[in-house]
Amino acid sequence: MPTVFIINGFRFFFYSNENDEPVHIHIEKAEDSAKFWLNPVELEYNYGFNSAELKQIENIIRQNSGKLILKWNEYFNK
Repeated sequence: MPTVFIINGFRFFFYSNENDEPVHIHIEKAEDSAKFWLNPVELEYNYGFNSAELKQIENIIRQNSGKLILKWNEYFNK
């Protein structure tokens, strides 16, 4: 489970066995989790985050989308 970064307590990561899926990122904080597709940025699922937290997560993703996609491609040799 490579962690790309942690911002405001949100851990942004991906699973090592998901290279067959389109580029995406998982987010965890405490017991809450979500998954966003990165191109385009779109929520796939949410378990526990409220709307304000989801907005904050989406903003972080949009501000760092280049880095997230680069890390994905580097890890999966794409």
